Amino acid sequence: MRTVWVVWGVGVFAYIVGVLHRTSFGVAGLGAADRFSVSPSVLSSFVVLQVIVYAGMQIPAGVLLDRIGSRKMIAAGAVIMASAQITLALTESLPIAVAARALVGVGDALTFISVLRLVPRWFTPRRVPIVSQLTGLLGQFGQVLSAVPFLILLNGSGWTFAFGSAAALGLLALVLVLALVRDRPDGGGAPESGAPESSAPESGAPESLASDSGPTSLRQTLASIAEVWRRPGTRLGFFSHMGTQFSITVFALLWGVPYLTQAQGLSASTAGALLTTSVLAAVASGIVLGLLTGRYPMRRSWLVLAIMVSNATMWAIVLALPGPAPLWLLVLLVVVISVGGPGSVIGFDYARTFNPSANLGTAQGMVNIGGFLASLLVIAAIGWILDAMGGYTFDGFRVALLAQFPVWIVAIIGVLSTRSKTRKVLAAEGIRPHTMREVRDRIRRR
Repeated sequence: MRTVWVVWGVGVFAYIVGVLHRTSFGVAGLGAADRFSVSPSVLSSFVVLQVIVYAGMQIPAGVLLDRIGSRKMIAAGAVIMASAQITLALTESLPIAVAARALVGVGDALTFISVLRLVPRWFTPRRVPIVSQLTGLLGQFGQVLSAVPFLILLNGSGWTFAFGSAAALGLLALVLVLALVRDRPDGGGAPESGAPESSAPESGAPESLASDSGPTSLRQTLASIAEVWRRPGTRLGFFSHMGTQFSITVFALLWGVPYLTQAQGLSASTAGALLTTSVLAAVASGIVLGLLTGRYPMRRSWLVLAIMVSNATMWAIVLALPGPAPLWLLVLLVVVISVGGPGSVIGFDYARTFNPSANLGTAQGMVNIGGFLASLLVIAAIGWILDAMGGYTFDGFRVALLAQFPVWIVAIIGVLSTRSKTRKVLAAEGIRPHTMREVRDRIRRR
C-alpha cells in the first residue's frame, strides 16, 4: 500500500536528480569552456538559454499540471532531462550542446512545481508549510551530487562518463515515479496514509480565494491566467521568489566555481566543499523558515525582506575588499546567500494562500518565473562584463557581480508594493497582521 511518505519521497528523489541535471554544468563550466573552445559570454549562453526556457515554460507547465497531474509531469521531466544529459555526454558540437542544455530547462520546468503540488494533495494543511520547505531543501542535495560525486567523475573518468551517469540516474527516477507516484490518495483516508487535498487555507487566506473551485476546462484555465496574475498575493510571491532565489542560483548554476577558483584562488575541492556547505546551510535554515512561516504567516514578508538585505550586505562586504577574501568570510557569504533557496519557497506559500486549488499550478509557475528570470539576466550580465573586463580575473568578477544589486532593488520595491495591496485584501476579510490569535482560531474552527 502506498503511503504519503513513499509518494512524496519518490517525488523528492526525482527533484533531487533534476537539481543534479540543473547544476551539473555549473561545476563543469571551465571544462565546457575547454571542450567547446568558448569565451565567458558564450559559456554563459548555455545556462542563460537553459534558464530562459525554464522560465518561459513555467506558465505552460502550470497549466498542464492543473490538467494532467503531477505523475505524468514528473515522468516527462525525467525523460527529457535524461535525454538531454546523454546528448551532452556524447556531443562535441557547440550548437547541439546548447540545445541539450535548453532541453534540461524544459524538463526542469516540469518537475519542481509538480512535486510541490503533491504536498497539499497528500498532507494536512497544518503540515503543508514545513513539508513544502523540506521538498525544496531536500531537492538541493542534487547540488551536492553535482559538487562531489559528479565532479569526481568529471575529473577522473571524463566528460562522457560523468554526464552519462547523470542521465542513468534520471532514468532510475523515471522508473520509480511511474511505479510509485500517484496524483492523489486512493480512496482518501487518514492524513498519514494519504490525505486528500484540503481546501482549508493557510492562516490569513481569504475564503473566496482559498476554496477549491474544482476541475476546469482548457479554455477556462487559459482564461484564468490573467486573473491569477491580478491577485496581489500571486505578485507578492513572484517578487519574493525573485529577490531571494536568484543569487544562490547564479552561484550554483554557473559562476560560483569559476569565481571561487579563478578570482578567490581556491582549489576545486575547496570550491566543491563550499557548494556542499551551501546545501547544508539551506537545509538548516529551511527547517527554521518552515516553522516560522507556519507559526507566523502574517510575518512572511519580513522574512523575505531580511533575506534580501542580508544577501546584498554580504556581497557588498566581499566585493568591497581590494583582494581575495579570507576563507571564513567566503564560508559566511555562501551560508548567507544559501538561505535564499528555502526563502524563495515562501513565494510558493503565497501562491497557495491566495489562489484556489484549480489554479495552483498556474500560480506556482508564475511565482517560479520570478527568481529564474532574475537569474538568467544576472548570469548573462556577468558573462558580458567578464568579457569586457578581460576574462576570469579578480577585478572582472568584482565588477561583474555588482549586476546582482539592481535585482534586489526591484524585488524589494515589488514586495513592499504588493504586500500593501495584499493586506488590503486581508483587511476586507477582517484580518490584520496583529490579530494572529484570531487568525489561528479561525483556521482551527474550519
